[in-house]
Amino acid sequence: VQGMEVGITMQIKNYNGSLALSVSQCGCNVKDLVISLDGGASWFYQGLINAFEDHIRAAVEKAIPENIIDGTSKLDSLLQSLPRSVNLNNVSALNMSFVNDPQYGNSSIEFDINGLFSPAIAKISNLQKHPQLSLSCGGASKMLLLSLDEAVFNSALEVYFKAGSMHWIVDNVPDQSLLNTASWKFIIPRLYWSYPNDDMLLNISMASSPMMRITSKKIGATINADMIIDVLHDTETIPVACISVVVSASGVAEAAGNKVYGKVKLDNFSLSLKWSKIGNFHMSLIQ
Repeated sequence: VQGMEVGITMQIKNYNGSLALSVSQCGCNVKDLVISLDGGASWFYQGLINAFEDHIRAAVEKAIPENIIDGTSKLDSLLQSLPRSVNLNNVSALNMSFVNDPQYGNSSIEFDINGLFSPAIAKISNLQKHPQLSLSCGGASKMLLLSLDEAVFNSALEVYFKAGSMHWIVDNVPDQSLLNTASWKFIIPRLYWSYPNDDMLLNISMASSPMMRITSKKIGATINADMIIDVLHDTETIPVACISVVVSASGVAEAAGNKVYGKVKLDNFSLSLKWSKIGNFHMSLIQ
């Protein structure tokens, strides 16, 4: 075969959250086809082959597109069999449904995936579309560019919050004396008078799902938590006060080579007393 050209035009469309592949055009052109036989009565069959050369060329030009189209149908079945939801653990699942049709660039193709977290037992019913997020590679050639909207992070935080996973018992701190009532006898006198020299622990739980905000310059987060002070008195665990904690922090993430690193700073930190069994005390000193 000399000078064979094969052309194919395919379309990838979003179909109910999956990708559907179809062939709109496919053709093959053979410039020249030479078949040579050797030995035996080849001189006789060679004449027949030469006579039917145009028919053989036409059969080749027909068979190649048919095989390509058959192969693309198998690829289409594979694309549509991709899972629309992947369980990450027994708490959360990741919505892998495609949204919008693929976007084609000069040398790239962009796929938009829902990407939101949901409870592992929940069924994904509808597709949520979010504003387009345009990012630039800075002119560098990239094999793969992955962009995540802040809604992805916030959906994950909300799922784990509703599952009750954002709850911690703190019974060990760098300065362990802080978890003893004796260290607070001058700041919270009634705590020491009621429970002298008793150990304490902090029962911390999120009051609401944390919120993240992502801009082109930084990543910000606001955390609202309730911190209950428990006193370990004899064999009892006695809650004596609840403090509302509001923390605002921001940071940046950067990549260097094959490593990702970042830094975070505390923007704001405030405490307020929600309820107390040991009287009122100065939150500014606690803070």
